[in-house]
Amino acid sequence: MAYENILRDDRDGIAFVTVNRPDKLNALSQQVRDEVLAALGELERDDAVGVVVVTGAGEKAFIAGADISEFEGRSPFDQRDAMRFPRLYDVMSGFPKPVIAMINGFCLGGGCELAMSCDLRIASDRARFGQPEIKLGLIPGGGGTQRLPRLVGTGHALRLILTGDMIPAAEALQIGLVEMVVPHEELRARTLELAARIAAMSPLTLRVAKEAVRASESLPLSAGIVYERDLFSLCFSTEDMKEGVAAFLQKRPAAWKGR
Repeated sequence: MAYENILRDDRDGIAFVTVNRPDKLNALSQQVRDEVLAALGELERDDAVGVVVVTGAGEKAFIAGADISEFEGRSPFDQRDAMRFPRLYDVMSGFPKPVIAMINGFCLGGGCELAMSCDLRIASDRARFGQPEIKLGLIPGGGGTQRLPRLVGTGHALRLILTGDMIPAAEALQIGLVEMVVPHEELRARTLELAARIAAMSPLTLRVAKEAVRASESLPLSAGIVYERDLFSLCFSTEDMKEGVAAFLQKRPAAWKGR
């Protein structure tokens, strides 16, 4: 479909989805959310795409939050309807293929929540992070009160949510909000390098691995261990597992089939 607020750029099995509202610091309007949801639906069905990278246009912002202009005059029922399911954050978290957030600038509010919904986060050293909703008389509404403590711990999450303060990329790395921080000029190249390494793996096994890890967020340890065992055993039924073992023993690169 044609998009007005996002761009899609595919190369070598990696799809870049860019929120393209730099004049609005890539704020998440309802139309942006709908377009990203539509793009994810297309990408899930596209067998040529193995890894998705989400980013924002311009030099200033990844996504600086929700489009606050849409809040004015809304009733509670209006807002509840705007937050109808399926929600972008949950679809992103449950997306079967690996998703990397390439964070090039301000990553605030709904933008930070969207980054937390991705599987990996690589940030420019110029990026800044925060959940400033408290300054609007609100709380995070895109999963921030749930995903942030799981990533950084309750104390750091409460500090960010209760103060609305922004933190630099170096501190985000220190507390576990992002996995990598790189020089701004190297962000795209380093993201492509990481995405290419992941995309070189079996697409079927990537899907199973992500499912197992995501299950740990909702399962107790004992149930998670059983679930992991079952998925591990299920891999023995795949052509890719047989190819991977054969390639290892024969000391050659594996030729994955995704089956």
